[in-house]
Amino acid sequence: MKDTQKAGAEQRMSRSRYTELRKMLEDRRRQIQAEVQGKMRGVREEGSWGGKLNEVVDAVESAEADIQEDIEFALVQMKSETLNKINDALTRLEHGDYGFCFDCGEEIAEKRLRALPFAVRCKDCEEARENAERRERQLATRRGASSLFLDM
Repeated sequence: MKDTQKAGAEQRMSRSRYTELRKMLEDRRRQIQAEVQGKMRGVREEGSWGGKLNEVVDAVESAEADIQEDIEFALVQMKSETLNKINDALTRLEHGDYGFCFDCGEEIAEKRLRALPFAVRCKDCEEARENAERRERQLATRRGASSLFLDM
């Protein structure tokens, strides 16, 4: 990181908060990377997600193995997405934007950042956003239901 960027990040938040948040993000990133790499190593060793490559299986076992493979693949995808979000959070930290709500600009509570290290909104703004999205979905559903009657 450039010294001017680091100085800007530290000006917006205390040095101890900056250091603590950076350590938290890097620790979480290492943990998730290790999990993803471990899963990928296991896949390479087994030859498939479920490990049933050379076994004789019936249709039910095959279907169960397929479902398990799909679940494991989805989990790896989710962890990869989380890694991307953590990397984005580290970039925001370097630029002095991390830990501050996108909507109101207030500091995001440390407790929230520990639970969700890539949070971009404080709890109140996130709840307001989710409520607005929920209302929008409900209105869209009502509009869709009412259009069914107009098509008749």
